[in-house]
Amino acid sequence: MKAARTDYHIHPNYSIDASPVSIKEYCYKAIELGLVDICFTTHLELDPVRKDIDNYAVLNGEKVSVYNYAWLDNYFYEITRVQEEFRADGLKVKAGIEIGYCRGTEKDIEKIINNYPFDFVLGAIHCIDHIAISSKKESPQYFQSRSLSQVRADYFSILREMVESGLFDSIAHIDLYRRYGISQFGSKILTIHRGAIEPIFMEMARREMGLEINTSSLRRGLKEFHPSREIVALAAKSGVKIFTIGSDAHSLEQLGEYLDEAHALLEEYNLVNHVYSCRRAIPFA
Repeated sequence: MKAARTDYHIHPNYSIDASPVSIKEYCYKAIELGLVDICFTTHLELDPVRKDIDNYAVLNGEKVSVYNYAWLDNYFYEITRVQEEFRADGLKVKAGIEIGYCRGTEKDIEKIINNYPFDFVLGAIHCIDHIAISSKKESPQYFQSRSLSQVRADYFSILREMVESGLFDSIAHIDLYRRYGISQFGSKILTIHRGAIEPIFMEMARREMGLEINTSSLRRGLKEFHPSREIVALAAKSGVKIFTIGSDAHSLEQLGEYLDEAHALLEEYNLVNHVYSCRRAIPFA
């Protein structure tokens, strides 16, 4: 029997790097795909060094500062509307956010997540030393100027701080450094987590924090999800019990990609997919 399908990482037209696809359009597509619970996770970047590059949302087709909370007001208004509209279709729609963690922005993050009724707060590392390792264009600037051991030290120290901040419900694409780091370091980058990630997973387990299975890696040509099979196994061994699944869709065509394969991976390790409501994890078999 095929598992009920959820997608907990969707970027509608509020994210500056997303296609101009509305929340309602994604809902129609979700029903078409047989999804039953989805969560929108608009980007929120707060790095002050990158404020002229990243720190924007889109409101009515125009870029606005993320500190202009009119976009959040509108975002929640739209989500509330579709929650009511699509309830009869059996589609649950959740309000989430994907926050790019940057040291020193904790109070700004806290202010936003405490003042809006998010169902789900997803944390991510997109930048190190104010360079976007998530970007094909920018990432060589970071990877080419650092040793593999420095990448390991940088990434996992930030990851530990992000987890210990306690601000996030789940961690997105936890081995994102693989995406473009592999072109610089080859297969050696696939094992830099060993010995560094296990204590972080134990802290996540203690905090009942989730780990995302992000399927976007497959459409980018990588052979495994974020995280890799080995990292999923280490998470389970370290006591992490909450997992979410997300396509990281930035366009309508990407919604729901590889969800069944992600479910199969969780089942292989006797792990359970979860959804969220009011920032509480709910097992979703």
